[in-house]
Amino acid sequence: MKFPLNMVPALGALVLGTVEFVGELGIFAISGVSHVFRPPYYPRLIWRSLMEIGFYSLPVVALTALFTGMVLALQSYTGFSRFNAESAIASIVVLSVTRELGPVLAGLMVSGRAGAAMAAELGTMRVTDQIDALSTLSTNPMKYLVAPRLLAGVIALPLLVGIADILGVMGGFLVSTEKLGFTPGTYLISTFSHLKVEDVVSGLIKAAVFGFIISLMGCFNGYRSKGGAQGVGAATTSAVVTASILILALDYILTQVLFVK
Repeated sequence: MKFPLNMVPALGALVLGTVEFVGELGIFAISGVSHVFRPPYYPRLIWRSLMEIGFYSLPVVALTALFTGMVLALQSYTGFSRFNAESAIASIVVLSVTRELGPVLAGLMVSGRAGAAMAAELGTMRVTDQIDALSTLSTNPMKYLVAPRLLAGVIALPLLVGIADILGVMGGFLVSTEKLGFTPGTYLISTFSHLKVEDVVSGLIKAAVFGFIISLMGCFNGYRSKGGAQGVGAATTSAVVTASILILALDYILTQVLFVK
């Protein structure tokens, strides 16, 4: 079987495009992180980014975590009752929420809300030449626009995941005690006896990485947007899609690093 030669240019263009994208993203990330640690600092912008990424994302993250914990308890009961293993529901809920579902679902929700907002805002500034105007005013756009968002993402998402962990476990507790007939004291004892500090810490580490990825992809796609309103829409879509894919891929990698000995 001969390799179709007409595919060589397309394959080469794909490889070169991927390498170029990765290189641009790496340079952008290094530049943004370096500006986080170098003066001048903009506390007001950092606080504003914390509010946009963290506080305004709290309702959707809280509802997602609460109902996820409730559904997880119901599904676990349905499966475990076939093997008379209903007592394992509390441990399954708390470990699943703190290790995996809390960080991943919170990351995906924040990506769809805050990541898209960052890409749209910076994209609009790019196509209307506001970013270029910052440079003419002797203000570094990376320092002013990107660094505060990167720092805020790393700080805000672990806080959101901490709240999501509590609400997810609470959702499982409510369903188990009110609908499935568990004794509240027994359920809580089983929950805390199986929960370890490293389970919570690993979830928070994932959350910090996911927060950085969300902010990075939102800023990167918005910053390099072009082509007017259509380009801003494409940048927003690309920010959400790439951040979501990276969250799922990095979740596997971090799980492999943190839990597989």
